Amino acid sequence: MTFDKRQVVYQIYPKSYKDTTGNGIGDLQGIISKLPYLAELGIDVIWLNPFYPSPQRDNGYDVSDYTAINPLFGTMADFEELAQTAKKHGIELMLDMVLNHCSTEHEWFQKALAGDPFYQDFFILRDAPTDWVSKFGGNAWAPFGDTGKYYLHLFDITQADLNWRNPHVREEMFKVVNFWRDKGVKGFRFDVINLIGKDEVLKDNPNFDGKPEYTDRPINHDYLKMLNAASFGQDEKGMIVGEMSFTDIPNCVQYSNPDSHELDMVFNFHHLKVDYENGQKWTLKPFDFEELKTLFHTWGEGMSAGNGWSALFWNNHDQPRALNRFVDVKNFRTEGATMLAASIHLSRGTPYIYMGEEIGMIDPDYDTMADYVDVESINAYQELLEAGKTSEEALAIIKAKSRDNSRTPMQWDASENAGFSTATPWLKAGKTYAAINVATEKTGPIFTFYQELIRLRKELPIIAEGDYKAAYQDSDKVYAFERQLDGQRLLVLNNFFAEEVEMALAEEFTKGQILISNYDVTALADTLILKPYQTLAIVLN
Repeated sequence: MTFDKRQVVYQIYPKSYKDTTGNGIGDLQGIISKLPYLAELGIDVIWLNPFYPSPQRDNGYDVSDYTAINPLFGTMADFEELAQTAKKHGIELMLDMVLNHCSTEHEWFQKALAGDPFYQDFFILRDAPTDWVSKFGGNAWAPFGDTGKYYLHLFDITQADLNWRNPHVREEMFKVVNFWRDKGVKGFRFDVINLIGKDEVLKDNPNFDGKPEYTDRPINHDYLKMLNAASFGQDEKGMIVGEMSFTDIPNCVQYSNPDSHELDMVFNFHHLKVDYENGQKWTLKPFDFEELKTLFHTWGEGMSAGNGWSALFWNNHDQPRALNRFVDVKNFRTEGATMLAASIHLSRGTPYIYMGEEIGMIDPDYDTMADYVDVESINAYQELLEAGKTSEEALAIIKAKSRDNSRTPMQWDASENAGFSTATPWLKAGKTYAAINVATEKTGPIFTFYQELIRLRKELPIIAEGDYKAAYQDSDKVYAFERQLDGQRLLVLNNFFAEEVEMALAEEFTKGQILISNYDVTALADTLILKPYQTLAIVLN
């Protein structure tokens, strides 16, 4: 199977995209109604967050039926219509697959609890728990009914890890992927897929909450080869991405190098922790530019050298809006949005756009904790109070770091509820929707800049195929890199600050051609003055 490196992916959180039924929750018909908009933007693939039946303890990542549609979002007929209509617009679908764990409401777990030994072997049961910590807090083991045994749940207590050592589990997982392939789906995003391969003997490990004991184990690669051969690897074209938790470059090269026959590309999250104080999310700290730049260069060069491939992104359904994290949005929203876009769209890897990013949406700026619905945020607020923060201090941290920041309704127009729904939305719209919305932004500088970046990736092989080399590493304000392909060179300069920066341009690049910039630039010289949040790309043939 091959995938097209020129393609750009657009992520939709279905619950918040467009409501057509008037119940305050986005649905599949809402996505269908916006396909012409997405075609106009120029994207090639839509990644949909989970829409399967689920108790919604973890926003649909707790799946109770892998091959059905949650009635909240519509019907299987709606999904089939979406797939067919998207194809008419030249757009493929990428589905979120949660194969590491399932909901405790899934019939497999229920049968296991009822005493069926066949299904008990679908899960990871032990007589005594290890010291591993769940990613949602607390021990990663819970009592398995009244059997005296414990089941592993690396996430919520209702998300039981599946036992991939059992060939019947693997067979069921392959069937799930093939069910959706038969519906015409060409893309899959595998949730925390580097956690599926647990060792036979599970050991205590006090380091990093036990993560080294279950992350990127060698058998993980074997399972992905099996999954590839039994399902998507049989397709001529497609796009397969793995979400990698707590990972490293050598493993990600192996996961995504075509010779491995595992995945096409990988997500990693290291760059979105550069505003964590001492690695802790629920803190307030300006982002560390040096750390960000070093991570981008280390991963960019490491993946390039090993012929691995990265999924490049600033935003997703679990992150606050990047504009609020990395940019002075009050004074430079447009410039910051376009610079952030260029810094990944011109880099080596597949760019992902999260809904609303293309119009410069920002965090909602809620006034009270009553506006938040995310369980992680509500729990964190209580923990912050217990740790001695005042209610004002705790709210300020939640406002900066909550997952609800990215889950607010898509801002379509200035009408009530941002044009998302005629009813009260499941999550309150952000304060800025009257000014920042598709109706006003579609002809504006951010949306049109995204269109241009998408067009350039399709037209210029150096963007889609070129290698990656760090540039201007000594700059404390500019993230710069060079792409090279068949003797052609592309230099990309990104000023990450709200002040001008003077740069000495190498003589050969003064003879280059300006490919794109978010400011008007007419000439190149030995000395460049980069404006606040300016991006400038120079191509040399």
